[in-house]
Amino acid sequence: MARAKQDSLRYSGFEMERLTLALLISLLLHLAIWGGYEGGKKLGWWEKLRQLTQAHQAAKKNPPPPPVTQQAEEPEIFVDVSHAEPDPPKQTKYYSNKNSIAANPNAHRDEKQPELNGKQKLVPKTEDAPRLVKLQPTPPPQPAQPPEKPQEQPAPEVPPAKPAPPNDPMSLGDLHLAKITDATTANQQQPQQPKQAPRERPRTLKAAQAQQPQLPGQQMQQAGGVRRQRLWSSLDARATPFGDYDRAIVEAVTDHWYALLDSRHFAQDRTGKVILKFKLKYDGTITEMQPLESTVGETLNYVCQEAIEEAAPFAAWPPDMRRMIADNYREISFVFYYY
Repeated sequence: MARAKQDSLRYSGFEMERLTLALLISLLLHLAIWGGYEGGKKLGWWEKLRQLTQAHQAAKKNPPPPPVTQQAEEPEIFVDVSHAEPDPPKQTKYYSNKNSIAANPNAHRDEKQPELNGKQKLVPKTEDAPRLVKLQPTPPPQPAQPPEKPQEQPAPEVPPAKPAPPNDPMSLGDLHLAKITDATTANQQQPQQPKQAPRERPRTLKAAQAQQPQLPGQQMQQAGGVRRQRLWSSLDARATPFGDYDRAIVEAVTDHWYALLDSRHFAQDRTGKVILKFKLKYDGTITEMQPLESTVGETLNYVCQEAIEEAAPFAAWPPDMRRMIADNYREISFVFYYY
């Protein structure tokens, strides 16, 4: 009876070589991975990779906003505009309640600012303007009264005139005097013409702008010249939502300032400037007024401060203005020039 062949559990020489090679390769791979990890840890590779991964995931959740085009700086200096333009300038440091484009009567140069031939170099102003004249309300019309009837008087008895000779010169004189007498009597009987009524207060914003007087001051002296030609000189100014409101403040403070100077008869030989800063609240009241600069002494500095305090409180902010301003106040700087 033949014996069945049994397989041995021991590895053969060839299988032992394959197993040894596999173990050696695995060991080398583990050593390479461990060495790479430790080397990358020392060099900071894995920390940089972690940061890049986190940044990539955050970018997927919150995509970057679209690029914002660079906007021109908001103008900060108020200037009085006498001739409005429909379109604003591209860039300017001046703002107003109306748009204005730089122009000169004699356009012969191509510079950035217009030429102004005034007497002062401090206040940006394009023309001379006298003191403000406040508009008075129109008095109600008086009811027309019927003219009094002249009392009839008996005519004096005149003796019948003798017929004049045909060549008597007095016959022409009586006719001339009669015409004068008739004209004088007619003028006396006619009612007197009423005087011209003062100008009425404007009832709309458009009418107010049409009748708006210029703020007082002297034209500025400035070298320059632009190619745009008009009958007047003008500066680049942009109309802003605050233009009408700020112009009313400037007008009120200017009026009180001049009134204080006139009432106290201050000497006109002092020159310099006063800069005051305060917070203008949404209801028109002012707080935290403080002087930033003064070169004219304490007395004239106090006059400027008193002019602002007497003009306040100003009007409350319009609804559009309140929506545009995030805070409940604005920081205002007022500059007074003595020249």
